[in-house]
Amino acid sequence: MGEQSTWQVTGMTCAHCAASVAEEISEIPGVEDVDVTVETGSVVVTSSAPVERAAVDAAVAEAGYSLV
Repeated sequence: MGEQSTWQVTGMTCAHCAASVAEEISEIPGVEDVDVTVETGSVVVTSSAPVERAAVDAAVAEAGYSLV
C-alpha cells in the first residue's frame, strides 16, 4: 500500500459526480486508487508517492468541482 491523502471536494451530488472526480484524479501519475464518498465530499487518494495539491486541484476542476 502506498501513500494516502484525503481531500474534500464541494459540489458533488451523485454517483456520476463521484465517477467523474475519480476518473480525473486517477489520471495523475502515481495514483493507484481513488475512493470518493459523495455524502461527505471525501476523496481518499492512494499513490506510489505523495500527490501535490495543485495536481489534485487541477484534476477536480477538470471534472467541474472544487477542492475545499
